[in-house]
Amino acid sequence: MALTHFDASGQAHMVDVSDKAVTSRVAVAEGWVKMLPETLAHVEAGTSKKGDVLGIARLAGIMGAKKTSELIPLCHPLPITKVSVELVPDADLPGVRISATVKTTGQTGVEMEALTAVSTAALTVYDMLKAVEKSMEIGGVRVTLKDGGKSGRYEAAP
Repeated sequence: MALTHFDASGQAHMVDVSDKAVTSRVAVAEGWVKMLPETLAHVEAGTSKKGDVLGIARLAGIMGAKKTSELIPLCHPLPITKVSVELVPDADLPGVRISATVKTTGQTGVEMEALTAVSTAALTVYDMLKAVEKSMEIGGVRVTLKDGGKSGRYEAAP
């Protein structure tokens, strides 16, 4: 399969989507922030010095999705119709699990917007808690669902 972001001479370019059909599109991405149980306790108790970690990270994720085309050079600006970001404390991790769902009706998918939402939310969790723990780890960022468009549906293995 050819890489679509390079022209015949190997130069990077924005993909021309003008001939693609306008369809409903959705993407879901996930990731996590691992932390010490004591740090997670601050999240759950709402005692972070910077405030509501999960609420602020949720807003940051939504904002990140909306700014994706400004951050990723070859992404198209899209009329996003929905962004939801869920952050769930998980004692088994320990840390916070993050999921983002992005929808649009357009000519290209929203996988990058979902990934950016998760990444931005994770970075915000780190920023909000770094005074307590600098050794937090961000990971597992991946697309778990993509639907719509010519390539159809993709679902990641659990």
